[in-house]
Amino acid sequence: MSNQETDLLKTVEYGGCSAKLPPGELAGILSKLPKMQHPDILVDIDTHDDAGVYKLNDETAIIFTTDFFPPICSDPYEFGEIAAANALSDVYAMGGNPLLALNLLMFSSAEMPLSAFEQILQGGHSKMQEAGALVMGGHTIEDHSPKYGLAVVGTVHPDKLITNAGAKPGDLLVLTKPLGLGVLVAARRLKMVHEDAYRNGLEQMKLLNKRGGEIMVKHGVRSATDVTGFGLLGHALKMAEASDVSLAVRTRDLPILDQAAELANDGCLPGASFRNFSFVQPSLHVEKLVEPHLKMLACDAQTSGGLLMCVSPDKVDEVLFDLKASGLHQQACVIGEVLTRTRKSIYLE
Repeated sequence: MSNQETDLLKTVEYGGCSAKLPPGELAGILSKLPKMQHPDILVDIDTHDDAGVYKLNDETAIIFTTDFFPPICSDPYEFGEIAAANALSDVYAMGGNPLLALNLLMFSSAEMPLSAFEQILQGGHSKMQEAGALVMGGHTIEDHSPKYGLAVVGTVHPDKLITNAGAKPGDLLVLTKPLGLGVLVAARRLKMVHEDAYRNGLEQMKLLNKRGGEIMVKHGVRSATDVTGFGLLGHALKMAEASDVSLAVRTRDLPILDQAAELANDGCLPGASFRNFSFVQPSLHVEKLVEPHLKMLACDAQTSGGLLMCVSPDKVDEVLFDLKASGLHQQACVIGEVLTRTRKSIYLE
């Protein structure tokens, strides 16, 4: 932990993955880009998957991704940890192993002490060491407020690649981390959240999805995504569209961080939740009995959130057992199922 003289959270209005462009606007921009044509591209931007994948040979494909954002917490070292865990998550979501990384850092030496710069990089490096990846350098520019993340290269066997396009009707939806991170951070700004609840949220953001990725590979899971800035329903929508299926999500079964449901019910909802809901609304059917705050928590922007897996029913007990036995994913649970494609992409129950 660094000293608390530098409070990064005071430098930003939107931090973490909630600072992403609205998903609808982003999709419109990406649709106008020329499509890449190459026989060795296994995954590109067409399905809005977690990363690009390029086949090197019959044994190895590379996963290439990047992610960076403004501060999500006050402490520079913890900000570095969270940003690095988030950047690594795309590799784990596709069943890969991180290999190399480059730091991406925007920082104002005129506005902030250089010790904060150092602590951000140290926090990121600690997570890269935990992941077994090598940091090869990076790039820094002067800017205020600070932004940090990494470009990451990972490897995966082409036949074991996990994508958001492989969901099959009958699969069960497993979520590995609880929701509510955006709500807790918003409440922190307003001094509404209990310290222990907020600290629990920070620990969830720092938790690598490494073990979850290993468990998916072990049990032959073929479709997954990580839940970040577009919220659970935003990323679920991308999965449904890429796989040409519909998804049923049960709000009563959603794992939620301590105090997040109470805060959301009291109206402590960040702006990203509303932007994400607007994005999914045309493709969403909400049952009348769904509580409004649970609907919005399902759209809450997560930073370094969990994995959303599509697991065959005969494997789900083993997957859940392994997740909980790890000691890292005690709230992992089944939150819904994959349906044959119908009128709407997402059914919120």
